[in-house]
Amino acid sequence: MGIRGELYTTKITLDNRTYFFNVKENRTGDVFLQVVESKSTEGADFDRHAIVVFEDDMQKFLQGLESSLGFIEKNRKTRVKEAAERGDNPKKKIVRRKPAEAPATKESAPKKAPRKVTVISKKDQKAD
Repeated sequence: MGIRGELYTTKITLDNRTYFFNVKENRTGDVFLQVVESKSTEGADFDRHAIVVFEDDMQKFLQGLESSLGFIEKNRKTRVKEAAERGDNPKKKIVRRKPAEAPATKESAPKKAPRKVTVISKKDQKAD
């Protein structure tokens, strides 16, 4: 058995977030899934959040997840259809939020330049 009862782990890395899917076993032999989100913050700190789903509850958890994904897909299709009927551009809108005030201890840290984000619609991706 691995570190702290880990049986299996996989990692998904995105822009500033990393997701870990850890299958673990506790001292009593119960197997569970731990999903951890690790997000970089200002400086060298990380903000970590975890959820745990035990083996007995996994089917209900997956049903809820599948139901939510189905809703998201149906909602996306509806929005695309409505946008097409209005003649709107299907590109995503980007909203930039102002960064929160940094605590007094981090005021001296240099500020990062804003990231440039380019959104490409699926239609444009297929044209390439």
